[in-house]
Amino acid sequence: MAFVYRRSKLVRKSLIERNIAMLLSRYYSNGFGGIPTPGQFGLDNQDESNESKKSDSSSRWQKVKSNATLHKMLESAVTTLVSLTVLGLAGYSYHRYYKYLVLQKVGNAFKPGDPVLEIAGEPDNRTPMKILTDDEKHWIRRREQAKIDSVINGTHRGHYHLLIGEKGTGKSSMLLDAMQKVNGEGISMFEAHADLEIFRIRLGKALDYEFHEDYIGSLFSIRGPRDTTALLDIERAFNKLEKIALIRRKTVGRPLVLIINSMHLMRDDEDGQDLLELIQQRAEQWAASNLVSVIMNSDDYWVYERLKQYATRMEVLPVLDLPKDEAIAALRKYREKYRQEIPSLNILESLYDRIGGRLSYLNHVARSPDMIRAADKICQTEKTWFLNKCWILGEGMDDDVMDQQKYASAAMVLAKALVDQEQEVGEKLHPEDRCLLPQIPLHKAREIMTRADFIKSYDHINIFTIDAQANVRADSVPMMNAFREICSEEGFEEHLQATLDRISAIESLGRTRELVAKDLVGGALYQMKGRPDRNEGLTVKIKSPD
Repeated sequence: MAFVYRRSKLVRKSLIERNIAMLLSRYYSNGFGGIPTPGQFGLDNQDESNESKKSDSSSRWQKVKSNATLHKMLESAVTTLVSLTVLGLAGYSYHRYYKYLVLQKVGNAFKPGDPVLEIAGEPDNRTPMKILTDDEKHWIRRREQAKIDSVINGTHRGHYHLLIGEKGTGKSSMLLDAMQKVNGEGISMFEAHADLEIFRIRLGKALDYEFHEDYIGSLFSIRGPRDTTALLDIERAFNKLEKIALIRRKTVGRPLVLIINSMHLMRDDEDGQDLLELIQQRAEQWAASNLVSVIMNSDDYWVYERLKQYATRMEVLPVLDLPKDEAIAALRKYREKYRQEIPSLNILESLYDRIGGRLSYLNHVARSPDMIRAADKICQTEKTWFLNKCWILGEGMDDDVMDQQKYASAAMVLAKALVDQEQEVGEKLHPEDRCLLPQIPLHKAREIMTRADFIKSYDHINIFTIDAQANVRADSVPMMNAFREICSEEGFEEHLQATLDRISAIESLGRTRELVAKDLVGGALYQMKGRPDRNEGLTVKIKSPD
């Protein structure tokens, strides 16, 4: 029994040692072992296995790191690409929407109703193309109204038009009347100005075009139109107007109407001429294609003179004073309607002799309690204006005012020429003529004044006027009355002649040079030689007292 017990104990001990050896072998084979002990099982093979496993682990770690880097790079690239795509789509969508919105706004500017009619106080409750009744018409209907109506409502097309005439003849009123009949549908009107920037702003307001000033494409890194001159902005506005006109021609079949009022306010300089040339180029093109009918309104002749040089489709519509019978009938009708009185024919003829057929004067006189007094006041106002601008100073004037006196004396000479012509012609003018004012051709007027540059300035300040046939006359009947009164004053001709002589003397002094010869003694002399072929020369010597 003791032998069997001891043997089983030895077996258990050997099994325990074997198990411990196996556990240690596994422990060190997994790389967790410390310093090996002598007699450790398989130590050399275990070291080699540990090194190979460490290298495999390092390579796996490098692969993981490289994969992470590639993942981050790919993630950044995808994020950037998505951001740029979203930004590009948003910017492109905004750009397309802004262009669509601009065209919509410009198109809305030509819908029924117009700010000009609202400012003028015209009622806006009429439907398009409604014709006014007799009770709705103005107190006077001019002969030119039918032509303007046909242009405004689109029945007369293929041309652009220039309305030319003195201030107060009713040009703007006829345009507003024609716009009122169609309730401003397809029409836009604005006032011209001498400053191109203000002209640009007024054009943009009329077309509801902001010139990309409200454009925010820079938020999407999209550059808008570059900053440039007002003239280029006006060209851009005309481009938008042309796109709307093309759409309207397909849908409606009538051209748009663009009215530019007070063209005479533009300066007759390089900028003004460039703007006028730009407008005329567009007007010619649009008239040929029935896109837009441009109507220009001017008080001064220089606009017509400038446009005539390149005009092929321009029609000129002169708007002058009313003839005598129409003026008297209109004045009687207006006075009866608003003052409930019927003036006698003698009073009406007397008023016509004072103020003529100018609508603004007739309107003012008809509203006044005392018509004769109001007419005399108008005549006195015109006379004062003429004297303040062009009175002459006579023989005692200073040489410092010679330039201004040249301007004034030329006007006086021309006024006297008109008065003299009226006295020579007398009553030979046709009774149906629109005015009984004498007139002189433009080239003859320049010959009389001996100056060619003053006449346009006289036209601009409303002293003389130049019509479409290049005839010069007084700007109005009250101004002609002022000419008659001034030229009939006692001593006027002598005063005018003295002024002209003084101007000639001052100019002569300016052309004269004085030479003083000194120290001529003992028979000495100065000799000045000119061209031998002309025998020019001068010898100066002292004269003997004998």
